Amino acid sequence: MKENLKHIVRIAATDLEGAKPLKQSLLKIKGIGHSMVNAVCKVSNINKDKKTGLLNQEEAKKIENIIKEPLNFKIPNWMLNREKDNETGEDKHLSGVDLKLSKDFDIKRLMRIKSYRGLRVSVGLPVRGQKTKSNFRPNKRKGKGLGVKTKKKGKKG
Repeated sequence: MKENLKHIVRIAATDLEGAKPLKQSLLKIKGIGHSMVNAVCKVSNINKDKKTGLLNQEEAKKIENIIKEPLNFKIPNWMLNREKDNETGEDKHLSGVDLKLSKDFDIKRLMRIKSYRGLRVSVGLPVRGQKTKSNFRPNKRKGKGLGVKTKKKGKKG
């Protein structure tokens, strides 16, 4: 049993730890959450408590295909992370680098059309209505000073 355990398994361009259960290691893939892990395991008929390192090539390939094309395996639309995409209008599920790129493009689009959210992102302020009196204070790492401004000593006026 120990001989067949692979220490690292590569699924969806992500290295997963082989000693962990499948449900825990699939969460390391960007764009995959708990409900998607349960759906992938149910559709592929693989026990989610099985160690990731014990997966054979066919099972790993099947999981990767389900993650790339979940609609082909009858996973419902509401589980996808890109329903009615802005560019194409179709439902799709992105993971890994594709998700990061599409998120960046969405933010750039909001900044280009000068929406409220885009302006707040460009200035570095919170977007979702949080209070800004105590949190989101500028600091020296971001090039903005923090604290109370006082007059310099020795100057009149």
